[in-house]
Amino acid sequence: MSRMIFVNLPVSDLAKSRAFVEALGAVNEPKFTDETAACMKLCDSIFVMLLTHDKFRQFTPRPIADATAGSEVLLCLSSDSRESVDSTVERAVTAGGAADIGPKQDYGVMYGRSVADPDGHIWEIMWMDPAAAERGAEAVQDATSAI
Repeated sequence: MSRMIFVNLPVSDLAKSRAFVEALGAVNEPKFTDETAACMKLCDSIFVMLLTHDKFRQFTPRPIADATAGSEVLLCLSSDSRESVDSTVERAVTAGGAADIGPKQDYGVMYGRSVADPDGHIWEIMWMDPAAAERGAEAVQDATSAI
């Protein structure tokens, strides 16, 4: 059996958060969605579980972090092209996000932008040239040292 990942995020407005994650390209899985949670499928092995604060508290005794005041996680999604990075960020902003929380990353072989969701969780949208990806971290280091 292949492994899957379920990223669980506490959200204050389930409908708004669902619209935001749909703007990033996720599709709702209705079998695991109700008024307290929305299961959002990014691909066959990656899901985002959007949980109301009450629902999230059922899984941990720890307090819910204020993602607008600090960083608890960075979520990074790959993209097919530089243009796709920009259009994904634009859709996410239309769905209630805030663009470019961090500076744009443009290293020629790698391009990325960030967008905060309505609860302040930071999503990075990133494209990397396939040839550079084959070379690995060295390609990015070479590109950043040339800047």
